[in-house]
Amino acid sequence: MAMMDVPMPSVQHENDVLIRLATMGVCGSDVHYFVDGGIGSQIVQYPWTVGHEASGVVEAVGTAVSRVKPGDRIAIDPAISCFQCDQCRAGRPHTCRKLKFLGCPGQIEGCLSEYVVMPEPSCYPVPHTMTFQQAANVEPLSIGVYGVSLGTNVTDATVGILGSGPIGICAQIAARERGASKIFVTDKIDARLDIAKKMGADWVGNANEPDIVDTITSVEPALLDTVVECCGQQDAIDTALKLLKPGGQLLIIGIPLPNRLSFDINLLRRKELRIQNVRRQNNCVQRSLDMIASGRAKVDGMVTHHLPFGRADQAFDLVAGYKDGVVKAMIDF
Repeated sequence: MAMMDVPMPSVQHENDVLIRLATMGVCGSDVHYFVDGGIGSQIVQYPWTVGHEASGVVEAVGTAVSRVKPGDRIAIDPAISCFQCDQCRAGRPHTCRKLKFLGCPGQIEGCLSEYVVMPEPSCYPVPHTMTFQQAANVEPLSIGVYGVSLGTNVTDATVGILGSGPIGICAQIAARERGASKIFVTDKIDARLDIAKKMGADWVGNANEPDIVDTITSVEPALLDTVVECCGQQDAIDTALKLLKPGGQLLIIGIPLPNRLSFDINLLRRKELRIQNVRRQNNCVQRSLDMIASGRAKVDGMVTHHLPFGRADQAFDLVAGYKDGVVKAMIDF
């Protein structure tokens, strides 16, 4: 990772919004690009700017922009949809045929930069009572909110969250807001489990324990209604199938490094389990902002580190190496 000067972006189109960045969260997908050089077919060609969880202040707007004005504090939705294709018309702008996403190779340069230009629909005004940190974390929260919204067995249900990184914490927040009766959280890092417990998990356990399934089963003999996989690991998938009760549902949010995962078809068949993949967020940004503004979603508890823009490389090293009990690292401009 290198710091470099680039041309100052400017308003070029009538719906453009020039934003001065305030803070940015380091996401697991950013780290995939940093460490592995890509995710699936999305391969980084250096130099490339990553980053997509951000908030800032509007500096200038195009002639057709009415939603925000210079001086407004905003949260950024990193997805740019065409709003015209079959997917967009079907209410699925997150799988838009022409989707562009901040920081994705070959799409749009990311927001690990002092300034960025985004179209008006991606800019969400935030109240003055909301911090820039909270506004930036609306992006991972909206993923958790959307993912949990796809669950048919969440309200008044037992829910497992496998992986208590930022997305896992956000899924935990969303499940509680949705009305889950009991939330079980696993991770391989005790410091993350401590934060999950402080943020309201009913039970936490280290996934490295060889008897983790038996331990949870002893607490919940009927097993779990829904499991949300948030770490992209094969062993987590295996654990999820064992923890789900017959008729249960597996929600997969985590991004695995390999292109293929395997499933125990015997368990899937005998239990008649349902699998739902989750692709980013879908029309959940404003709802997530409202949850934070009202106090129903308290995202500050997952932020463990702040580093200045000039030390962005150290922030990425920190997250990539799971160092110092990091959960969410923020880069401040």
